[in-house]
Amino acid sequence: MLAANAAVYAIQNATTEGKITVCVLLVLSMFSWTIIITKFRQLTIARRAAKKFFAAYGSTRDPLDIKKRAEEFEGAPAWELYDRGAEELLYHLKNNPVEVQPVTLQSRGEGNTDFMSRATTTKVSPSSFEAVKVALEEAAANQAMVLEKGMIVLSTAVAGGPFIGLLGTVWGVMSTFAGIAESKQASLTAMAPGVAAALVATVTGLLVAIPAMFGYNFMVTTIRHMTQELDGFATRYANQMEHTYVDNRDLEEKIAGALKRTSAATTEKF
Repeated sequence: MLAANAAVYAIQNATTEGKITVCVLLVLSMFSWTIIITKFRQLTIARRAAKKFFAAYGSTRDPLDIKKRAEEFEGAPAWELYDRGAEELLYHLKNNPVEVQPVTLQSRGEGNTDFMSRATTTKVSPSSFEAVKVALEEAAANQAMVLEKGMIVLSTAVAGGPFIGLLGTVWGVMSTFAGIAESKQASLTAMAPGVAAALVATVTGLLVAIPAMFGYNFMVTTIRHMTQELDGFATRYANQMEHTYVDNRDLEEKIAGALKRTSAATTEKF
């Protein structure tokens, strides 16, 4: 109660410059708290959705299985990246397909990870897959920017809040001493209102910066973790797509396959 009364007393005796400084800090505080609440909600939803998506993705060998089942995980950055890469790959499978002969394997057990790749007859060329990787890189960068959106406001509040408050304090003290010099009454009673009004700007600046600092540190750590997780998933996803849907046969095998298809087509003609 004493602190509240002191703050009211200081604001009542503040100069116009001090009141402007406090108003600027209050606006900055409003923006920073809006970002803190919004980003905390966004990151909470993203973490929950990402957990569900990774569980679904890890339950299948086919990297396009989730897309084929039309499952959605709104809010998960990894799902947004997955969906963009799946769309690009499906586009090339439809418009630039490479037909290969299926290979029959003896075993289909869990130890045989090549079954999906060998059984897939429609693939894409390595050059087409380069376009898929570019799409994945763009999606990863976009999701990173979405996660970091608004963080500049918190960093500004952390770095600029105390300095804005200090500016108001110095300005208020300067005005107080100038007034004392004009009135030629250097007493504590004459100085106290002006100094108290000047210090309220520094207090306000600290009240703006301290919550923003804690929120910023927590969110930066969370975003860094999610970004690293996203980069790791992008690499894993690209490797699985390349293993399953990219025609990585040797040049000799491709030529032999093309000759066999040409020979078969010629035989059918005659």
